Amino acid sequence: MHLAVVGAGWAGLAAAVELTAAGHCVDLFEAGRIAGGRARSVTLDGRVLDNGQHILLGAYRDTLNIMRRVGADPDILLERRPLAVIDPAGFRMQLAHLPAPLNVVSGLLTATTVNWQEKLKTALWMQGVKWRKFRVTPDCSVAQWLDAAGQTGRLRQQLWEPLCLAAMNTPAERASAQVFANVLRDSLGSASREATDLLLPRVPLGELFPEPAIRWLNAHGCNIRFSHRVGEISATENTVRVDGETFDAAVIAVAPQHLAHLLAMSQAPEAYEAIATVYLQYPEKTALPFPLIKLSKKHGQWVVDRGNGLFACVLSGHGDWELLDDSALAQALHEALDLPGALRWQGVIREKRATYACLPGSALRQPGASPARIAVAGDYCYPDYPATLEAAVRSGQQAAARMLRLTGSNH
Repeated sequence: MHLAVVGAGWAGLAAAVELTAAGHCVDLFEAGRIAGGRARSVTLDGRVLDNGQHILLGAYRDTLNIMRRVGADPDILLERRPLAVIDPAGFRMQLAHLPAPLNVVSGLLTATTVNWQEKLKTALWMQGVKWRKFRVTPDCSVAQWLDAAGQTGRLRQQLWEPLCLAAMNTPAERASAQVFANVLRDSLGSASREATDLLLPRVPLGELFPEPAIRWLNAHGCNIRFSHRVGEISATENTVRVDGETFDAAVIAVAPQHLAHLLAMSQAPEAYEAIATVYLQYPEKTALPFPLIKLSKKHGQWVVDRGNGLFACVLSGHGDWELLDDSALAQALHEALDLPGALRWQGVIREKRATYACLPGSALRQPGASPARIAVAGDYCYPDYPATLEAAVRSGQQAAARMLRLTGSNH
């Protein structure tokens, strides 16, 4: 079978790997000059950086598996740490090296600046969420969910709301409670201790999966066509035409805002969130006590220690930070970090439509019906998760599985 994959982001790459491994002839189209989509390496002032900060969790099993499949060893490329939420103002919750759920219980009970009454109330609430199998009213926001549970104290401010914003790129007031519950189910609520671990990239994003995947696809006969922006796709009962070329079937893995144009579909997300990554370079020996710290001051939300004095400050979701120009935003975060040593360099990467807004009802989202020989892939197509690398990979694999069923492959 001759198959097309349109888009070489993480979803498209995952689909291309699955289809190529099944023995099919695959053409991979990518509008850009490199693979990776919204999670790739970029060059800024001569530095190779990430276009955004993506923190993986041990629960991202499909992402870790496909990395291994294309020759990228997660044990080498990712630094594994027990989950910790640390605020310079004094809050600290760190999971212990204990079997689940004792690791979470221990972390909660030893959290600083939180009284015992709130800890006990939160522990009982979490147990109730487990008993209900993490099911939440579909039209409920995270803020409404926490309000109803009486989660209105310090843990809400220092743990639940920051985790919601980090995982979903959408503030708790607007974020889907059901999708957030799904994230908790597979991480803090998991029976596996390893699922709660933070996996921090030791290398640029391109080296985690996109670049190894391209090498693997090249070695296995995939026809990769960079700098080819697909303009027209049409389907008949038995074929799909991509810019005039005929294929037996196709996976479309483009950004949601491009989907309507290619497939005349209107079910793509209507609301998007902005994300900015502010890079700050200090003297090489400058370091944080933990590689991921929550910022408590205005504008900045999280800071990632990338090593050698380079820090990446992350701002997710719409906010007043968007009103500042790059220089003012970098200065505000420099002041918030309050690190020793002079600021030697700064760089800002902004994406106005970095991800879809994960609003209540998002757990029911679907990209809409597509022709029988076309499957749509992308993080916005995977209703169980917010816009994460794991959602992208799983959606790509699901799209490939649909194509393999269509072709009768038993791979």
